[in-house]
Amino acid sequence: MHDIKLANPGPLGLLGFGMTTILLNLHNAGFFPLSAIILSMGIFYGGLAQVAAGIMEFKKGNTFGTTAFTSYGMFWLSLVGILMLPKMGLAEASDPQFLGVYLALWGVFTLFMFFGTLRANRAIQFVFGSLVVLFFLLAIGNFTANAALLTFAGYEGIICGASAIYLAMAEVLNEQYGRTVLPIGECKCN
Repeated sequence: MHDIKLANPGPLGLLGFGMTTILLNLHNAGFFPLSAIILSMGIFYGGLAQVAAGIMEFKKGNTFGTTAFTSYGMFWLSLVGILMLPKMGLAEASDPQFLGVYLALWGVFTLFMFFGTLRANRAIQFVFGSLVVLFFLLAIGNFTANAALLTFAGYEGIICGASAIYLAMAEVLNEQYGRTVLPIGECKCN
C-alpha cells in the first residue's frame, strides 16, 4: 500500500481568513462601505474555503487546524447571516451590544486557540494573538458604541489579516522551494 502525501491545507485556510479579514477591516477603518465584495468574500473565501481547509485538516489528523479553519469559516458565514438576514426580512437586526457579545465569545474562543499556538511558529502566534486583540477591540467598540475604537480595530484587523497572508505565502513558498524563503520563526519546542 502506498502512502499518499496530502497537501497542506493551511495556506488555503489562512488566505481565506487573511484576505477576508483585510477587506472587512478596510471597511471598519473607514475606507470602504460594507458591500457585496466583503459579503461575497465572507461567504465564499472566508467561509466556504476555510471550512474546506478544516475538512482537509481533519483528513490529516490535525485537530487544531480542523477546529480553527472550520470554526472561523463558520464565523464568516454567520457574520454574513447576521448582516444579511435582516435586510432580507428574515430576522430582526442585531443590537450593537448583542453583536459585542457575539464578538466577545469569538474572542474567548480565539484566546484558547492562541494558547494552542504556543508550541508552534511565531507567525501563527502573531496571527492568533492579533486576532484575540481584534475580537476584543470590536466587542468593546460595539458595547460602548465607540466609533474611534472601531476604526482603530479596523487598522489592527488589517495587520492581523496581512499576517495570515504572510504565513500562508511563507508556507507555500518554503515548501515549493524546499528552503526558508519567508521566515516564520520556527518553534524551538521540545
